[in-house]
Amino acid sequence: EKNSFLGLSRNVRNLGWVSLFNDISSEMIYPLLPLFLTQVLGAGVIFVGLIEGIAESVSSFLKLFSGWFSDRFQKRKGIIFFGYFLASVTRPFMGLTTSAYHVLLLRFFDRVGKGVRTSPRDALLSQSCNDDERGKAFGFQRAMDHAGAMTGPLIASLLMATLTQKLRVIFYLAAIPAALCLWVLYRGVYEVRRNPSPASPPLGLHLKSWDREFKYFLLIITLFTLGNSSDAFLLLRAKDLGIGIVSIPILWFLLHLSKTIFSIPGGTLSDRMGRRRVMILAWIVYGLVYLGFAFASKAYHVWLLFFTYGLFFGLSEGTERAWVADLVEESKRGTAYGAYHFFIGIAALPASLLMGLIWKAVGVQWAFSFGAVMALIC
Repeated sequence: EKNSFLGLSRNVRNLGWVSLFNDISSEMIYPLLPLFLTQVLGAGVIFVGLIEGIAESVSSFLKLFSGWFSDRFQKRKGIIFFGYFLASVTRPFMGLTTSAYHVLLLRFFDRVGKGVRTSPRDALLSQSCNDDERGKAFGFQRAMDHAGAMTGPLIASLLMATLTQKLRVIFYLAAIPAALCLWVLYRGVYEVRRNPSPASPPLGLHLKSWDREFKYFLLIITLFTLGNSSDAFLLLRAKDLGIGIVSIPILWFLLHLSKTIFSIPGGTLSDRMGRRRVMILAWIVYGLVYLGFAFASKAYHVWLLFFTYGLFFGLSEGTERAWVADLVEESKRGTAYGAYHFFIGIAALPASLLMGLIWKAVGVQWAFSFGAVMALIC
């Protein structure tokens, strides 16, 4: 049941649309949230950081559990739906909040939703395409995701320019794409049962039962993530190099545009050339971009670097996810994606602390060079 559009199955296409609508909804709110917290609700910067930190950590643990759970019962759609539903419900409620703690709670549920849905969705996606087009399928999902992240803030800006300056109204309107996301998921995505279900996976994460190559893969990805700090540092660096505050959203838009452009070609390339070669290429690009940020001196350098940084995402995101499916048998894939997302999540927290410490202690060039060196070691 393929159609002419990129030769992708209905499930892969519809999971792409689900990602697009969900991200439009989420990104209509997310860039405005720090502003809303500090200006409307009077919360401090540290509180904003605390919200993000707690939410992301919980999300990482849940990705591990929900992936295992979907393997155990070989049912993925229900868990995916519950995850998207939980996140979608929080969007209009953001408009009703009267204290920063309400936002903390809603942001928490939003991340719980992400934690619940991510691993089963990746597992279902890997089952919904042929082995030789996995990179393309994951590349398509990432492209739709980034296209949503690009469109959401544009819609929010347009609404604020033409309709209302009230942030709460924007939050209510974000419920519309969220509802579309749930409708497409409910109507257009179906369970895939390929192989007869083997014995349920044992309780817990038995590392011994994983293939040696998959363990190496997890180790290398974790190592890379330690040098891959939050993109907020890139925005700080952009500001230092003379990019005005008005241009920052346009820079962010450019990055997402670049990610969207390169995701499908990057994933498809890994189907043709092999995952290892494309990942090596991706990390070389990353290393060069971070060295660029270390030694950039003019504002136009920043624009070039942000666009090239999108190429790194295009080459790596679909390729990594497809590689997980290559290395792990179908019945254990939910757990495998859980482990993949979990290790990235765990390493991401110290990565940003490390970056901040090096930046403060020995300077910005050393901080970015550290990220570049980690990528090249990987």
